[in-house]
Amino acid sequence: MQSFEEQMEVIRRGTAEIIPEDDLIKKLERSVKTGKPLCIKLGLDPTAPDIHLGHTVVLQKVRQFQLLGHEIKIILGDFTARIGDPTGKSETRQQLTEDEVKANLSTYEKQIFKVLDPARTKLFLNSQWLSPLTFQEVIELAAKYTIARMLEREDFNRRFKEGLPVGIHEFFYPLIQGYDSVVLKADVEVGGTDQKFNLLMGRTLQKEYGLEPQVALMMPILEGLDGVQKMSKSLDNYIGINEIPREIYGKTMSIPDELITRYFELVTPLGLMELSEISAGLASGELHPRDAKMKLAYELVSFYHDEKSAKQAEGEFRKVFQQRELPDQIPVYEIKSDILQDGSIWLPRLMVLTGITAGTSEGRRMITQGAVKVNGVRIEEPSYLLVPQNEMIVQCGKRKFVKLIL
Repeated sequence: MQSFEEQMEVIRRGTAEIIPEDDLIKKLERSVKTGKPLCIKLGLDPTAPDIHLGHTVVLQKVRQFQLLGHEIKIILGDFTARIGDPTGKSETRQQLTEDEVKANLSTYEKQIFKVLDPARTKLFLNSQWLSPLTFQEVIELAAKYTIARMLEREDFNRRFKEGLPVGIHEFFYPLIQGYDSVVLKADVEVGGTDQKFNLLMGRTLQKEYGLEPQVALMMPILEGLDGVQKMSKSLDNYIGINEIPREIYGKTMSIPDELITRYFELVTPLGLMELSEISAGLASGELHPRDAKMKLAYELVSFYHDEKSAKQAEGEFRKVFQQRELPDQIPVYEIKSDILQDGSIWLPRLMVLTGITAGTSEGRRMITQGAVKVNGVRIEEPSYLLVPQNEMIVQCGKRKFVKLIL
């Protein structure tokens, strides 16, 4: 096991805050001296079926602890997901059904193990210990915290002052997350900066139950492809770890230059020395941002798929964007007569049918922005009626193509 100084150098990488850092140093010193690994906790609520790069920021930090030899315990919050984390919400979240949570759980485990070593990771469902609690035990748990302390939480306080509803059940979310730390006897809990209140609740409750309090380690929230708002599927500024190599590569190439180093630091497994070299190269101008992004894209595809896929994605990117050629593999859509009217079809509707846009409003917007071409000719009229011919190529944006056949 590495010395605590060497471990702290790795642990501090990309970290936003450690509360308290002195406690973590003491825990690491004791771990090195006794040879007993620390218990590292990460809680994930399966509120959606897919994980994107924003979710992997905390997973990569947990992976670093795993490589340092510590014990990883992942809580898949099947119980807490049904309450819904109120963090940052301006209104009460709609509660998920048990079936919705189960459907999301079925994909989470596979995606988590794209980052973590399954042989050295323990998974738990918090319904294992939360569902059996008696009402008396729930009351005893609630008695360990006050309404005044709950209202110190920014989102609760804001909603309360604005006269917006705050459900009593929402107060139980941080209590339950903290109780998970009591059950697991966590030494360290990892989470995003938006989870600070919840992570510190774990420290409070562990003290109340006579346990050594955990250290709260918080990671930054990753900005999405727009470079402004946090990565989110609803904002369509995300890179999904289950996406095909071409999409991961192409999306990575679209991130703003100022985020290159941040992405390398937070969502890749590169070592500290290589990170330093990339950062210095970008700062001095010796490393072109395009080349750095190509390396970043290659690393991400290699990590979530394999090196062969990364090489293919890189080759296709060079072909399509640098040499202005068509990609080797283009999805095919068969035009059938029943979708045509007088031999033509409204282009935004066709774009929805082929799957290159989610709705006709998005299709109209992409056309207006000049992002749509048919056989290499830019279409600028949202009301455009396409008369299909065999083997036409429709392109939307830089990465989406479809071949039409009759």
